Amino acid sequence: MKLKKKQFNKSNLVFSLGMLGIFLISLSLRFWELERFNTLVFDEVYYAKFANDYLTKTPFFNAHPPLSQYIIAIGIWIGTHLPFGKTAVNSMAGSLLSPWDYRWLNALTGSFIPLVVGALAYQLVRRRTFAFLAALFTACDGLFLVESRYALNNIYLVLFGILGQLFILKSVEAEGKKRWLWLVLAGIGFGASAAIKWNGLWFLFGTYLIILCGWVVSFIQGNQGDEEQSRQINSALIPAESPLQKLTQLSFIEVWLSLAVIPILVYSISWIPHLHLNPTPNFWQMQTEILTYHQRIKSGPDVHPYCAAWYTWPLMLRPIVYFYKTVSNNAQPDPVLPPLPEGANQAIFDVHAMGNPFLWWLSTLALVLVMGVLAHRIWVWLQTRREASADAIEQQRPILFPPTTQMWMALYLVVNWAANLLPWVKVSRCVFLYHYMGCSVYATLALAWWTDRWLHSPQTRLRGMGVTIIFLVLGAFIFWMPLYLGLPLSQMEWKIRMWLPSWI
Repeated sequence: MKLKKKQFNKSNLVFSLGMLGIFLISLSLRFWELERFNTLVFDEVYYAKFANDYLTKTPFFNAHPPLSQYIIAIGIWIGTHLPFGKTAVNSMAGSLLSPWDYRWLNALTGSFIPLVVGALAYQLVRRRTFAFLAALFTACDGLFLVESRYALNNIYLVLFGILGQLFILKSVEAEGKKRWLWLVLAGIGFGASAAIKWNGLWFLFGTYLIILCGWVVSFIQGNQGDEEQSRQINSALIPAESPLQKLTQLSFIEVWLSLAVIPILVYSISWIPHLHLNPTPNFWQMQTEILTYHQRIKSGPDVHPYCAAWYTWPLMLRPIVYFYKTVSNNAQPDPVLPPLPEGANQAIFDVHAMGNPFLWWLSTLALVLVMGVLAHRIWVWLQTRREASADAIEQQRPILFPPTTQMWMALYLVVNWAANLLPWVKVSRCVFLYHYMGCSVYATLALAWWTDRWLHSPQTRLRGMGVTIIFLVLGAFIFWMPLYLGLPLSQMEWKIRMWLPSWI
């Protein structure tokens, strides 16, 4: 018993140190030379400026809900009172600010996303290796790194959405006041995600769908035989910690309050500071204005050179260039750029908002494999029902859909990935690769899941595949790092990283 306890404590310590290491690396990469480009990069021209407008009480129109601008405004206010981070300043946001002022809080927030994804992974199946790999792969995603280093809003949307799902899963393992605490926090997370952008609702949509799936499975199995017999078989098939089994235990009131009332309240309350500064249009008119604004935006290269159709996202066919500038050593010093490396005659400064190519491509493949597992299990279940003997029917022996841990994971990943992707099919406006960030979380979880399984396989070949995937993801992250951090590259160094013509 003592030996097992020591092994357990040692395992906990190693896991905790591993997660701490991931966080510290994520933190370091996000804060490294945060003032590197003394300008407004990409959509910072909107979000940093709007955030400063709240502080200067300057009326303006915003085509998105206001929560992310409040957060950036808080960062600006705190940043201007800090005694460091003032090596460069500009007035592009409407006041004399350092890039550190409007970027540091995003960098700090983005550093926590790998840990939150790891926590969600652990909550799903209680496997430390799976949680560690999920956090590691998320930390190696270049798009999350780029989005965290600038005053943009997508990291908040993903963070609040994932927190909402994590809290709803934790709620079903608690009772009494603790359960209500997690339910309230879940509702706040979902409401906050929608208050960043409307597509934050996709996380809530996925949660509704997965709960609906749980109820459907319970209903089918409850009508396939004796209720007590079905309950006993269910208990044997579904592990006690399975979230699918426990989500069906949420009452209508609990679901209604945490997944409807509280998110609506949070979303509505988030508009109060904005409406105080901009009383017209009013709340309901603003919702209409936002909708019609986005409906008026067309699509195609004439609208924006980096428009990317939704079906190109899983393969990362069209990333976005957030910043690009070529400089030579005989030109006048550019106050926007850091100095050229010693001995360099010319350099390219490029910030590409792109994921880790190997991570994204392998994650997409992993998700396809998960879909295959799910489809196969459903097909087997249907075949079993069809081929059931008359004796089984006469005895009312239940023919059950097998909601094992494996089936729960497959169902959860596929449903949430689809819930975050398929609503974009009917969107006619120009959309971008960063709209896939919510989906990419579930694809990354799929890859971590397969990698974890292969690492623990008795087959040497599968263990080798798991190790190879880890090294491919890490190697690719390091190789494309200059494009994430905007490091100076020669023409040749830049070209060897442009693997696809559509990346340029």
